[in-house]
Amino acid sequence: MTQSPGSAADDEEEEDGVPPIPAGSKNYITRAGHDRLRAELLNLLDVERPKVVEIVHWAASNGDRSENGDYIYGKKRLREIDRRIRFLNKRLENAVVVNNSERIANGGDPEQIFFGASVLYSDIDGNETRIRIVGVDEVDLDKGYVSWISPIAKALIKAKVGDTVKIQTPVGTKEIDILEVEYKET
Repeated sequence: MTQSPGSAADDEEEEDGVPPIPAGSKNYITRAGHDRLRAELLNLLDVERPKVVEIVHWAASNGDRSENGDYIYGKKRLREIDRRIRFLNKRLENAVVVNNSERIANGGDPEQIFFGASVLYSDIDGNETRIRIVGVDEVDLDKGYVSWISPIAKALIKAKVGDTVKIQTPVGTKEIDILEVEYKET
């Protein structure tokens, strides 16, 4: 059975342009990312949804619903909120919060790149770039946060400070040198 575009299944996997978690993978996320998603969910449940329900109830009591803008908009907004609540619940149910301090405390190499690492690298021209490898729900290119499923992150995972890594770019293969790796909890 195929899903039509805009179906509930589509909405849950592609909410706000967030790519789906790869099949068979866990939803890795940082503690800060998990806390942000949880806070958004609680706000929707405790604040936003009750406000909209109140408006819809008030608008419905005004009579004719067919031309009642508050009622029509309110019902549409409720559907959007409910879709986002389903999406957040699903993401949080499958979330695995990664704690690198435990890995490092148990003898893990702090200069090796894993999920949650902040990596400083330079290209052949000496241009330095800092990125942080985060969950798919935490991507923020303005901050340099890239998803662990992105090509750059996949190329960097398990490399160490001092390594040279080849990455695929739109203009071809590029070599980068890893200068620094750090793990921070924010």
